[in-house]
Amino acid sequence: MENLVTETGIKKSRVPAWLDLAQSGTGLVLGIFMWVHMILVASVLLGVGSFNFVAKVMELAFLSPSGRGYPIAVVFAVMGVYTLFIVHAALGMRKFPINYRQHKMIRNQMKMMNHSDTNLWYYQAVTGFVMFFAGSVHLFIMLTHPHIDPYISADRVFSSTMWPLYLVLLGCVELHAAIGLYRLCMKWGWFIGKDARKSREKLQKFKKRATVFFLTLGVLSLLVFMIIGFRHRDKVGEHYSTQRTTIEQTIITG
Repeated sequence: MENLVTETGIKKSRVPAWLDLAQSGTGLVLGIFMWVHMILVASVLLGVGSFNFVAKVMELAFLSPSGRGYPIAVVFAVMGVYTLFIVHAALGMRKFPINYRQHKMIRNQMKMMNHSDTNLWYYQAVTGFVMFFAGSVHLFIMLTHPHIDPYISADRVFSSTMWPLYLVLLGCVELHAAIGLYRLCMKWGWFIGKDARKSREKLQKFKKRATVFFLTLGVLSLLVFMIIGFRHRDKVGEHYSTQRTTIEQTIITG
């Protein structure tokens, strides 16, 4: 714990401990949110109708007399996530190397120790740095265009060529979240049984499997959005319509 030097001597400070607790708390909420978010986005794998259903639930359409929902609900949700995102990033910057000399010292220490958890911290710091910029772009888009629609989302991915950004963001988010949740368990002793070594090995296996699962889910979802966007490239800006889709299916099936 850091010390504050005063005129009367050395006084212990609890501020760093509280900051660590705040960083852990915001990281836990954001990590779980990202996994839930990925599962909800993956509803597109079941079809545009499934994704539209999830979107309408998020927009509280079940409370709307017209059934169109309230996009403002998405705005408030994004603002909440964005606030946690900024706070978590600011807290994480306390331990981030701020110049080349510090970065070189950390790299040399990593080579000397060759410790897996130390390496994970470095990967988490790098992915967090990338996420700060890529994630801010995504959150800003959601703030300015809060209406969630399968066709609009697909057009954004394909026609607006946002897929490279989302691919980078996907990789960073899933790695950062899995590593972060694993390190939280190790730091605070969650799910640590009598045999700490075996518990650590189990948590490492879970982390790897979770990373593979959510990365696979994310890549498949992004690919489906690319396909939808490609097929919808001549109708960019058109919103998804349940009634229109039903009519089209009736005409196709005769």
